[in-house]
Amino acid sequence: MPSNKRGTVLIGISSWTEPTLVKEGNFYPKGVSSAEDRLKFYASQFPIVEVDSTYYFPPSERNSALWIERTPKDFIFNIKAYALLTNHPTKVESLYKDVREQLSEELTAKKNVYRENMPEKLVDEVWQRFADSLMPLHSAGKLGCVLFQYPQWFVIGRKNKDYIVECAERLPDFRIAAELRHKSWMERGNDEETLAFLSDHDIPFVCVDMPQGFDSSLPPVAAATAKDLAVVRFHGRDPEAWKTKSQRAADRFRYDYSKKELQEWVPKVDSLAEQARETQVIMNN
Repeated sequence: MPSNKRGTVLIGISSWTEPTLVKEGNFYPKGVSSAEDRLKFYASQFPIVEVDSTYYFPPSERNSALWIERTPKDFIFNIKAYALLTNHPTKVESLYKDVREQLSEELTAKKNVYRENMPEKLVDEVWQRFADSLMPLHSAGKLGCVLFQYPQWFVIGRKNKDYIVECAERLPDFRIAAELRHKSWMERGNDEETLAFLSDHDIPFVCVDMPQGFDSSLPPVAAATAKDLAVVRFHGRDPEAWKTKSQRAADRFRYDYSKKELQEWVPKVDSLAEQARETQVIMNN
């Protein structure tokens, strides 16, 4: 049953260095051009941000310390999990140098590597360093959640459910949230099973607004599967942009929501806020 006490709703953007903010928009005032100044200005306008760069290259403790210094005490960072940890192909050059040097010649010769092909001890090392790098944010009370955005081929099944649970167990100090990217998870007959599974393990289901009609499409369902946190991410509704092969993620999410389209989510977000202590709404465009 929904409680009478409504939770907090935080709204932010998927990156303060988003190209459409930095190069194509007028969000930043004239003269605000350094990474430090941009983050400080962004944090004066929004209470939360999603860090997208940590998907491509693992974060560092140094960056965590700098982000803490440059933002208000109650500002929140959501961190996108490193590609290797979400079962995506990962650029070999993005791995920690000493980890990369321990790979076989066969793997280092490749452009990308997958978690399942790497020695277990090296994967363990990446997990540990990823956690260590975020601990300063966590200790400062500024780490919202670690977003695990699983790949399109990550379909519903026991093996993949077990891996979602493993991700949560690998980061016991942090709050993880699961964004599923294959329609099988929320097809009729599977949707209740998926939400019950996440609820049983106290893992927030990432609600999405996205183009429909693709294998990667999930319906715009608003569901709170954890009492402390609900997450909504807006990806736009342009099917042509979603299909683009552009190297820039910004091109896939290029979309200008109408007021009417956003209003569709008002009752949904209100419902989430009645069920979760905090609801985070992230615009990916």
